[in-house]
Amino acid sequence: MTERSRFHHDEPVMGTVVSLDIYSPEGETIDSLSATVALRRRMHRVDAVFSTYREHSPISRLRRGEVELAELPPEVAEVLALCEHARTLTDGWFDPWAIPGGVDPTGLVKGWSVERALDDLVALDFGRLVINAGGDIATRGAPEEGVLWRFGIQDPHHAERLAGVVLVEHAIATSGTYERGAHLYDPVAHRARHAVASATVVGPDLALADACATALCVAGPELLESFAAEGYLSMVITDRGERLLGEGFPLDGALA
Repeated sequence: MTERSRFHHDEPVMGTVVSLDIYSPEGETIDSLSATVALRRRMHRVDAVFSTYREHSPISRLRRGEVELAELPPEVAEVLALCEHARTLTDGWFDPWAIPGGVDPTGLVKGWSVERALDDLVALDFGRLVINAGGDIATRGAPEEGVLWRFGIQDPHHAERLAGVVLVEHAIATSGTYERGAHLYDPVAHRARHAVASATVVGPDLALADACATALCVAGPELLESFAAEGYLSMVITDRGERLLGEGFPLDGALA
């Protein structure tokens, strides 16, 4: 692999740690200050607008019915439109409007914010980028010409092991209960529930990959092929430890 310079920064925000890695040819200076400022500005803006834990955030006021959508910052409408698309794409298994207390786009907005942060950094002429937000990852550029990124998936039954290594061009998201407990909401049964130990989705956009992974973890293997037409490829690991792959899922065969 070509020698590279690397800059790494962790930003605690939105209830998790967002990590930024920037790569450049060996010896080339990375403007780490500009990158850090851009990431921090974007993530703190998203937290201020979309945090359901902030009493006076726009999304909290919308949930309480105090304001109309048209009165809020334009990114709220953008995110909710993406949520509507995700609901359709997942046959209703991802449904922010089914959550008690009012619409809650939390399951999608983290990925959306990462994609927007990457756009900000590309506009500043950073080329090879990886952002990891609590295990959900999006990229810009490639590690080398013609080479894909490779990311490991944690085995949900054995924290010290990898369940596999995945070849990723743009984004990868994994959903499960092995770290955060029973936090996934079933919009059909109207309760916390999961059908598999973990679900992983790769695709062209982290927001939708994350929503699809959440839906797949709740619904189970019946959704494995449901998102492929839009470029989202899936894998699940069952409660028994079985690894089920949708067609075309890019598991690194050498390490499978």
